[in-house]
Amino acid sequence: MRLLAVVAVRSLVPVGNPRTRWWCPEVRDSVKLKKESYMALLACGTSLLPQLVQLVNISFETGAFPKALKTTVIKPLLKKSSLDPKVLNNCRPISNLPFLGKVLEKVIYQQLTYFLLSNNVFDTFQSGFRPHHSTETALIKVTNDIRMNTNAGKVSVLVLLDLSAAFDTVDHGILLHRLENWVGISGTALNWFKSYLEDRTYFVEIGNCVSDKISMTCGVPQGSILGPLLFNLYMLPLGQLINSNNVSYHNYADDTQIYVSLTAGEHGPVDTLCHCIEQISLWMQNNFLQLNSDKTEIIVFGPQTQRQSVVSHLESLALKPKNQVRNLGVIMDSDLNLNSHIKAITSSAFYHLKNIARIRGIVSKPDLERLIHAFVSSRLDYCNGLLTGLSKRAVRQLQNIQNAAARVLTRTRKYDHISPVLRSLHWLPVTQRIEFKTALLVYKSFHGLAPKYISDMLGPYEPSRALRTSGRGLLVVPRINNKHGEAAFQFHAAKIWNSLHEDVRQASTLTMFKSRLKTALFTRAYEN
Repeated sequence: MRLLAVVAVRSLVPVGNPRTRWWCPEVRDSVKLKKESYMALLACGTSLLPQLVQLVNISFETGAFPKALKTTVIKPLLKKSSLDPKVLNNCRPISNLPFLGKVLEKVIYQQLTYFLLSNNVFDTFQSGFRPHHSTETALIKVTNDIRMNTNAGKVSVLVLLDLSAAFDTVDHGILLHRLENWVGISGTALNWFKSYLEDRTYFVEIGNCVSDKISMTCGVPQGSILGPLLFNLYMLPLGQLINSNNVSYHNYADDTQIYVSLTAGEHGPVDTLCHCIEQISLWMQNNFLQLNSDKTEIIVFGPQTQRQSVVSHLESLALKPKNQVRNLGVIMDSDLNLNSHIKAITSSAFYHLKNIARIRGIVSKPDLERLIHAFVSSRLDYCNGLLTGLSKRAVRQLQNIQNAAARVLTRTRKYDHISPVLRSLHWLPVTQRIEFKTALLVYKSFHGLAPKYISDMLGPYEPSRALRTSGRGLLVVPRINNKHGEAAFQFHAAKIWNSLHEDVRQASTLTMFKSRLKTALFTRAYEN
């Protein structure tokens, strides 16, 4: 316990809300204060740590969360500078919690996460705020299922459910019931969570003006470390409800995706899906959550001729499918060619690159490269595990972004050959960046560092008789029928993995694997 308390202090990163713009004055000042508190605590070193450890231990032994650490300061932040600041809906509430309270939360978070993993409590298809899980792994799973269904000649119907202010309406009594009866927490530990949730207050601060304190009677604390994890536990019964309807699903915190596949002329799965949505809506009501029907979206994938029949059936049920939806930051269209997503990446990346080019004369080259990676490369790499099997035209569009970024950084002229420049910067081209991400996920799945649903896609190659390929860690390459099958993650991942040299595949550590993999892909890109 004492060791965990020290680790929590040193591992706690003082950052603001990741959804806000870091350069906004309000957020910058808030983060600055948190960082100052953090650095001051570390500067005190051993003089404060014994008292801090004692605080943590007393809190755990008594099952009480200090009341002084339960007050939240909310600072409204205008979403866009062009919006009217007098309209409350135009502001985003930024919650600031006491720093010492987060230290306590960090210790509990580590122990609770270990307990949940050891007892297999997590929902397999919940990817939000979990180790080794991300929006990318969630999207890879769903997209792979849809592509393989299309490869088999089936149509897939995907429904993206949207909840309104889900974290703010969590009922404390129901949450404590989940912790006790679904998770298995009791005694002093359960009392600690009860103390943590109850008797919380908050007030709003705008400039020098401060509102009265108001009691928080429901919801998990926004901006807290434990809040997202507690919300995942609150949602545990939902997965069982969806699964009981024989409907596939995937959750990322409060974002729920449900989907079914069907053959030509079959409408039964669509009716089952509609029934499942009705049950979900009822479950949400009983658990003080609100399903936002206006923002819930439906999209149909598959062969175009079969797709139209399903769309017509959905419309007869008063459901309106769309040709394009935004799913966890990725724009998906009915053909799954990701053209709209690539167009959005291109537009955003060149916008930021243009702004970076304007200041390159007053910024050092190392800082300029950091800006490019933060605003351009990050967009190329976000969820690029979904970009397997892209057309050459689509890859060329993304490569043009990287080429332009390299020219800005090195001041290379427009018509000069770019490959030597990329090589000098040691940047992997877009195709190899996609292969790097794919192979990395395969390696992680073999070593327990990836979600189970990723590991389940990958089957080890086991020949029926002894061959030279036996024991080399190869993967089974699934049979495919069309371009959608070729773009599926489980097909593309097996092809890429099997093409790697045995020394790369059998690297003993993740760091060693990354180094060898980049070297291999770098050689493949520039020397071959």
